[in-house]
This record gives sequence, C-alpha cells and structure tokens, in this order.
Amino acid sequence: MTFSSSASRGSSAWLKPLLFVLVAAIGLYYVKWSPYYLKSFVAADKHSIGGSILANAPTAPWSAALEYATVYFLAIWKAAVLGVLLGSLVQVLVPRDWLLRVFGRAGLGSTLRGGLFALPGMMCSCCAAPVVAGMRRQQVSVGAALAFWIANPVLNPATLVFMGFVLGWDFAVLRLLAGVLLVVGVSLIAQRVAQTETLPQAALDAVAAAEYEPMDDGRHFLVRWGSKLWQLFWTTAPVYIVVVLALGAARVWLFPQVDASMGNSLLWIVALAVVGTLFVIPTAAEIPIVQSMLSLGMGVGPAVALLMTLPSISLPSLLMLRTSFTPRVLMTVTLLTMLVGAVSGLVAVVLL
Repeated sequence: MTFSSSASRGSSAWLKPLLFVLVAAIGLYYVKWSPYYLKSFVAADKHSIGGSILANAPTAPWSAALEYATVYFLAIWKAAVLGVLLGSLVQVLVPRDWLLRVFGRAGLGSTLRGGLFALPGMMCSCCAAPVVAGMRRQQVSVGAALAFWIANPVLNPATLVFMGFVLGWDFAVLRLLAGVLLVVGVSLIAQRVAQTETLPQAALDAVAAAEYEPMDDGRHFLVRWGSKLWQLFWTTAPVYIVVVLALGAARVWLFPQVDASMGNSLLWIVALAVVGTLFVIPTAAEIPIVQSMLSLGMGVGPAVALLMTLPSISLPSLLMLRTSFTPRVLMTVTLLTMLVGAVSGLVAVVLL
C-alpha cells in the first residue's frame, strides 16, 4: 500500500463522518433548534405553548383517528423525515468501529454516552426510533441505543425550559431527576435482560485494523445509502402510520373526562401511567395536555404520571423497533417506564 493511497483513505475516513455531522446539524437547526429557541420566548411571555392536542376530540372513533393523525403528522413530519434520513446515513457515513468504540460496550459508560449524545436531538420517541434502528444495525449496545432513544424526548432541554415557564420549575426539576433515573436505570436493566456480553476489545481491534471499512461493500455510495434508506423506511413507516391512526381512535376511550373527583387516586396515577406509556404525542405536547388537565381539576399525581410517560416511549415507537430489540427487552422497557411514571406521580403528591 502506498503512502498516498493510505493518506487518501485516511482523509476519506474523516470526510464521511463530517458530512454526517453537517447534515445532522443543518437538519436539527431547521427542525428543532431554531423553532424551539423562538418558542421559549413564547413560553416565558405567555406561560403557554399552545392548546392541548387532546382537546375537543370527536366522539366517533374514525373521526377521532383522522383528526388526531392529521394534527399529529403535521406537527412531526419534518422531524420524522430527518429521523429516517439520519438513521440511514449513520449506517453508511459513520465507520462502524467508531460507533463500537463509543457505544459498543455493554456498560454504564456506553449507556451514559448514549444519553448525552441524544440531548442535541430533542426528538420525540417515534422520530428518534429510526436513528436507533440504524445504530442497532451497526451493532451498538442495547443500553446505549435505549439511552439514546429515551433521552431524546425525556431529557429534551427545550421541553424542560418550556415546562419551567408553563408549569413551574418544580415540575421541571422533578421531570429532570426522574428522567435521568428513567434513561439510565431502564437502559441498564434492559441491557442486563438482553444478556449480551461486553464487546471484547479484540473485536474492536479487528474492525479498526480491517483494510476496508465494513460499510464499504463495493457498491456506489448512493446505491448503498438508497438501500439503507428504503429498508429503514419500509420497516418503520407503515406500522407507524397505522398505529397512530389506531391510537387516535382509541383516545375516545383512553382519556376520560377530567374533573376534580379524579384527585390523586392511586388508581388514576397507575391508569394514566399505563395510558401515557402507550399513547403517542409530538415533542413537548405533554405540557399543554397536563396544563389543561390541571386546570380542569386533575390531581398533581396523575398529571405528573402523564408528564413522565407521555413523551418517554409509545406503542408506535415500540413497534418501529420490533426488529432492533428482542420482545423481552421491549417489554422490560415498557413495564419499567410505567413504573417510573407511577412512582413519579406518587412522589409529586408528596412534594408538589
């Protein structure tokens, strides 16, 4: 191998990841960072970021499904497109050995890094799911991938700021503390349930020492990217659309008429923790939902249970990742999310 060819390949190895970072930064600025920066001033000035997406639902399930799906997809379609784009690009632009060195080990460090790398994304669980699917196809550890997935909506810095201005900073602090527990604790437990061994250093060294990167299979870059993009879209988008429609219809029964009689009943805290875990909402939509329900007389316990579980995961995002994690792992994440939501509601009754 000549020095010039080695240097050329070395520069190419850096060029592709830099392109991924550039696409991610431009996309996130357009879809997330700029709009959320402007919305923070609205939250601070009006103590509101809009009306509840659950308000004035039609009583007929089919009408409710169409109305909710329309509102929901209009709110998230840009982020959903960006999520699929990044989920495909992470498989063809970022060298696998880089991902494995940062996120490949089954341990606390890899899990923490997964959560930290999620913070700039600020996506809802469904929009983050395609990126997680792409990471898992590159053999990223279960814990790191789950931390990235859950931290995107739960530890969203913009949502915490909106929450502080709209609901109060005590709500934001509780969400932050419970969110860290949810992201790290659930991810580590699910990693243990997955029963995967820590990635041996020899495997990392073998990947790094390979003459050609694994993602280069001889095909043109656009062909490889197109293949990954179509595969990711086909395995996530259809089930996503169908389940959102189903949940839009089910909201007729899932969310009862709120009044003061609900109070801080343990039954309502647990019930809404379960419903919130399965239902799907756009980023930060839990804030106006909870604000509206509190104004109608809902107790702080059920409200905080919703505040924790509504953004965390959802039935559509769970199904979108059905091939990325085992059913046992996804069931563990679901049950633990419900548990953290219920416990957070009980803590809120005592502290807020």
